[in-house]
This record gives sequence, structure tokens and C-alpha cells, in this order.
Amino acid sequence: MSTHPQTPDSARRAIVIGGGPAGLMAAEILSAGGVQVDLYDAMPSVGRKFLLAGKGGMNITHSEDFDAFAGRYGKRRAEVEAWLAGFSPQQVREWIHGLGVDTFVGSSGRVFPTDMKAAPLLRAWLHRLRENGVRFHMRHRWLGWREGQLVFATPDGERLDAADATVLALGGASWARLGSDGAWVPLLSEKGVELAPLVPMNCGFDTDWSAHFSSRHAGAPLTTVGLAVQDADGHGLYRKGQFVVTATGIEGSLVYALSAHIRDRILRDGEATVWIDLLPDHDAARVLAEVTHPRGTRSMSSHLQSRLGIKGVKSGLLHECLSKDEYADPARLARAIKALPLKLVRPRPIDEAISSGGGVRFEALVGQAGMLRALPGVFVAGEMVDWEAPTGGYLLTACFGSGRAAGRGALDWLGRED
Repeated sequence: MSTHPQTPDSARRAIVIGGGPAGLMAAEILSAGGVQVDLYDAMPSVGRKFLLAGKGGMNITHSEDFDAFAGRYGKRRAEVEAWLAGFSPQQVREWIHGLGVDTFVGSSGRVFPTDMKAAPLLRAWLHRLRENGVRFHMRHRWLGWREGQLVFATPDGERLDAADATVLALGGASWARLGSDGAWVPLLSEKGVELAPLVPMNCGFDTDWSAHFSSRHAGAPLTTVGLAVQDADGHGLYRKGQFVVTATGIEGSLVYALSAHIRDRILRDGEATVWIDLLPDHDAARVLAEVTHPRGTRSMSSHLQSRLGIKGVKSGLLHECLSKDEYADPARLARAIKALPLKLVRPRPIDEAISSGGGVRFEALVGQAGMLRALPGVFVAGEMVDWEAPTGGYLLTACFGSGRAAGRGALDWLGRED
């Protein structure tokens, strides 16, 4: 067991645990404020989930107007909006430009680095942090506290450290192989910190496909479809986009956009019904007219392909979800094409999710800076706090904002200690 050498008493010092976007941002604010920062992370390098998320194109933030952007955070809008007030989507872009990385707005309104990659941004950011004196300690897994000191498991044995302020930015419980494993939950719970259960967000869902349908259509994309669900209050929600049929259910961007509502219905009722609009660009009257158009000797499947372009996985879904009588009734078939019911029975495991909800409740915090009521001088940031958002740059922007808020809160705390 070793103890980290302490800096002089006159020097202000902070420890950040977690090297994702929130932790790195807290370290930036603290180091820019003249604080010596030591950042610990359990992984061999920082930003591993950040880098993996950027492999398909690093979506940093979104260009929509601020009110619409803030509305993406649902029930926690007010709390997250306070973070965004200190670091808005436009300020995120300006910050990235300050790192020497240009950005552009895609056709969907999403904002990307010009080269679409996360690695150059992360390299530039880490260079600046090191220039500011941030010291990085990799392969240090936080184990909790012992007699007022932080305990870390390292390749060389246990290590103890302590500082005047601590920022925890340990992520949620998705993608455990990249460091977000939720192992911090019992450590905070035993200290009396109020927590909401960790749940999957931006995730796929399982249903009871027949073996025939699953074997034929698993992996097939459903492009330009609509998806509707009722939220917990019974309000109808509808989105248009695309998703993918999997061997056990459905996943993809359109599903992720409604995943919190689907998940909450399953948690409450044991299942959730979604309605798939197979032809969102056709109104119901047109679909009915085409379905009831005389088809002669053609089968209904051939008729639907000829008149409405329904084939492949869309045709398979109609056969899978409708009874023979429903499929043979033109009026009911036409209604199903515009609102095909699909029962979902469970979310996919949290470790498969893009992100997670739950974590440290805002009620456990003192103000928006993220300090824990139960642990003065300890701040939390990022996905380990109880908020959630869809994909599209919203997750990353809020993590940046919460990290900055925690960093500023820790600076204020250190100032009071002087």
C-alpha cells in the first residue's frame, strides 16, 4: 500500500475520479482556476467510451434552438438547463474550435467535428490539460473511502490519497468494458447518498418473435417508418425515422428516441405496446384506397408490393403481428399498415445500452454544482447523476455542462476553505 505524496499545505488540490467528458471538463475548470488536479481512472487510458461513441461519427451537440434542445431532457429539464446555461450548445462548439478542431452542422442538425473523428479532439484536449498541470493516474480503480482518504486499487497494490475537494465522474452502467460499470453505487449508498436505480436508456427491446420471422428478418432495417407509444401519463408520442429488427426484438435510432417511455411502461405494466407506421408518408385514406383496389388473382402480398411497395421485412411484420383474419380483412389490414401493434416485453440488458438513467438524485445535491449533501466537498458529474437524454449530441453536451458545474462548485468550495 502506498500513499500519494501530498502537495504543500498552501497549494489547493483536487482529485477527479473518472476520465470521461464530465471528469475531464471538471479537471479543466479546476486547473484553469489554479488548482492542482490529480485525475484517476480505472482504465488504461481516458475517454474510452468517448472514442468508441465517435467511431461512427463524433456527434458533439445539436444546432436546434435552445428551447427545443432543453426539452430533450424530459422530467429533469430544469436541472439540466441550469448546466446548459453555463455551457450552451453554441459554447460547446466555440470550445471545440478553441482546441483547433472545426465543426459543421449535418443535415439532421447534429454537430460534428469536420473530420467526424473523436481522437483528434481528445488528443488536443488532453494536451491542454497536461499543459495546465493535470496529472493522470491510469489503472487506478476507486474502492471508496478509508479514514477520510480515497482508496484505489492499482497494479502495484492499494493506494491512498486525499485532497481538499473531490469530483466523482464515474459514468452510469452501460458499456462496462469501457469503465462505466456502476460499481460506485454501493460506495455512495453506504454513505447515505440518495440514489435512483440505474436503468437502460437509448436501448433496444425484446419481443416474442416467431422462429420463422426471426430467422428470416433479423438484421433487416426498417427505413422511413413511424413509431408511436403512450407515455406514463397516457399521452401519445410519435417519431419518424428508422430502426432495425434484431433476433430478439427491435433497436436503432427511432427506438432509442422513445426508449425512456417504452422502458417506463414496461416497468409499470410488465409490457409496452408500440405502433409502427409502415408508410408514414401515405395518409390513411390513400392506404385504404390502395389496399381495397381490385387485385384480381394476385395474392395480397403481391398486391401490397405492387400498390404500396410493402415487401421484405415490412411484409413479414404484417404476417407476424396480424392474425389470418385481420390480414384478410382489407379495412383492418389498411389500419394496421398505419398503426401495427407490437408488444415489447423487456429492455435489453443495461450493459448493451448506449447510456443509462438513474443514479445520484438531484435531491441529494446542494444546488446545481453537484455537491453531495451527505459528503461535503465531494461533487458528482455526468451520467452518474439521475438525468437522461436521447442520442443526438444531448448526452455529451449535458456531460460537458455538468462537469463544468461540478468544477466551478469545487472551485467555490476550495475558495471557502482558504
